[in-house]
Amino acid sequence: MQPIMSQDIAVLENVTFSYAPQERNILEGINLKFQRGKLTAVMGGSGCGKTTVLRLLGGQTIANSGKVLFDGDDVGALDNAGLIRVRRKMGMLFQFGALFTDMSVFDNVAFPLREHTHLDEATITDLVMLKLNAVGLRNARDLMPSQISGGMARRVAFARAVALDPPLIMYDEPFAGLDPIALGVTARLIKDMSIALGATGILVTHDVPETFEIADYVYFIANGKVAAEGAPEDLKQSTDAFVRQFIDAQPDGPVPFHYPGKSLRDDFGLSGLRND
Repeated sequence: MQPIMSQDIAVLENVTFSYAPQERNILEGINLKFQRGKLTAVMGGSGCGKTTVLRLLGGQTIANSGKVLFDGDDVGALDNAGLIRVRRKMGMLFQFGALFTDMSVFDNVAFPLREHTHLDEATITDLVMLKLNAVGLRNARDLMPSQISGGMARRVAFARAVALDPPLIMYDEPFAGLDPIALGVTARLIKDMSIALGATGILVTHDVPETFEIADYVYFIANGKVAAEGAPEDLKQSTDAFVRQFIDAQPDGPVPFHYPGKSLRDDFGLSGLRND
């Protein structure tokens, strides 16, 4: 009998993480589930730990406590060979694309195929051209990254991320720095390609309108914890103070303007000042 696959391809179970001892926890006892075939967004302010979630899933960092599970594997317990094995099942669209600047568009997309498969060059060429055609850049195959726009570079990076048809695709701020047209194209590509490949997507972003248009489920992270979660339509109706602050871009709310620490009075020894 075939083993029954979990409904969730990736799970963070009660994960706590900080980048250095004695520093504040970036994530604190957080629980996240990423369902197979669904596009899930992880949202929150800058520095809240969104990208850290991707780094934990990819094994670049190890949780201080709790478990990070991917497709049945405990990522934190894997050796180097195990990490390479699971990473082959992950695609990654890095913030700003992160293309290899000394490689052509074609060679950027071909890179994971040459690195992780034993396919002949004729087959690799066919696969690369299919991916480039899917993102509308088949005729840009011979151009260098310096010769294309930022939006085009993001589409090339997307084609590279899906070159191996991975079951999990992670997107780190895919909309950052894009003009409205390129942003809309990228958002549509993410949704359409997820459906076409039947892939699970994890979308790390703070762009609300585009994300709510394409995501199946959304987690909001604040202060190292899940502050809110749900389907986009439900979150739009939420009265939760944090959700409203984030969606409506309000400067005041649960997320403070000032970094937590000493008060102005204590820091400058202004104990004689009146409270008003």
